[in-house]
Amino acid sequence: MSQTLSQINTSHIDEISSSKNEPGWLKDYRKNSLSVYDRLPIETSPLYNKYTDAKRLNLEKISISTSTRDSIPDSLQKRLDELENEICIIQIGTNIYRINLPDDLKSKGLVISSISDAIQNNSELVKKALEQSTSDDDKFTALNNAAFNSGIFVHIPKNLVLEKSIHLLSCLSDDGLSTISRNIIFADELSKVSVVQELYSPKSDTQQAYLELLNTNVAANAQLDITTLQMMDQSSVNFSTRRTDVAQDAKVNWYSGLFGSVLSRYKIDYFLNGPGASSNESEVVFGNNDQHFDIQTSMNHQSPATEARVVEKSILRNRSKSLFKGMIRIRENATKSNSFLSGRSILLDKNAKSDAIPGLEILTNDVKATHSASVAQIDEEQIFYLKSRCLSHEEAERTIVEGFLEPLSRKMSFQVRAWIAYLIESKWENRELAINTDEELAKFVEVEETRYNEDAEIEQHYKYR
Repeated sequence: MSQTLSQINTSHIDEISSSKNEPGWLKDYRKNSLSVYDRLPIETSPLYNKYTDAKRLNLEKISISTSTRDSIPDSLQKRLDELENEICIIQIGTNIYRINLPDDLKSKGLVISSISDAIQNNSELVKKALEQSTSDDDKFTALNNAAFNSGIFVHIPKNLVLEKSIHLLSCLSDDGLSTISRNIIFADELSKVSVVQELYSPKSDTQQAYLELLNTNVAANAQLDITTLQMMDQSSVNFSTRRTDVAQDAKVNWYSGLFGSVLSRYKIDYFLNGPGASSNESEVVFGNNDQHFDIQTSMNHQSPATEARVVEKSILRNRSKSLFKGMIRIRENATKSNSFLSGRSILLDKNAKSDAIPGLEILTNDVKATHSASVAQIDEEQIFYLKSRCLSHEEAERTIVEGFLEPLSRKMSFQVRAWIAYLIESKWENRELAINTDEELAKFVEVEETRYNEDAEIEQHYKYR
């Protein structure tokens, strides 16, 4: 039986726990989180409250249930066919549609499963992740802890180095029901892996939401590269809360491309818990029509000699809007830490709007911490110059946008750059958002590989001297 978020109560929590045969400790955890959810406001910070658009989430229209329809939306079938031979887990609504895990990787200890199976088979790791997410921090963290009805669990064992990416694909069901997903990723010591998260949704006549809480743990000397591509239909809403804990000498690189949904709210926290830990976050936002993007990123330096970098860039058309809230926190014992935070927006129309609120909390000496923010419309002189070189107005805009994103894209792999470029072109052309690895996308990969291969240019120079 489905019910709206405005009606959620303890009986619904009992129904979820019973349907999944959960242990008693988890049911208590859910109910405690629900009590926190009921008393917290949508935005806890008085500074951010007047800017946030989270209230556009209509609790009367968002319906949830313990289970949803598992039929595949037609628009997703091609992508699923392409992932047939990849390491992946595919979630449709609340259901796990497919898990591809080769036997040789399974024998080495790689685990990819639903959160329900992980609660039974990896309960200690699940408990650790649940304890790290404090419901008191945020209303929607509390909601997810209380009412998650699905989720994905990935555990990369010690010393495992994967050449191929793990794909986590989630799509809302086509029955109008929303999904509350509890996702967990653990990368053990000395492991190295790349993860690609893809978010989709079908067209819907009612507001439909994908509400996610993702815990990521990167152990000592491990490296985790994650790419999140949000390509949901603009009839849907996407709220994502992410917490990443990074241990000594571990490294995480996260690339986010946010293109879909009418409202996206991302609350992102990095905790650099050991000396030498480092994180790199690159965020690309492209909004049009009435899309709103609300992004809050915090870097918490807990130990000495830690490094963090966050760069967010937004391109906004029509009446779209972005809000970037960034914070660097360097604790008392985190000397010799280095942190950088930047939020920049380019407005392509007069009705587009962007706000940036960067902040610093420095509690010790002998550190480097800088932040910057800028919001501007396209320079008409640049447009005039490019049009004088036989470009149309739209081609001139696209060229300026490419230059705007150029420094950020250099931090990405060829494949990620190609995906981002393809999705940006899809937005320009008002095409359906997807990252199908067909011939058209292969052309983007070829261009990106050639474009940034500076060594090849040097080799050519010496070859033809």
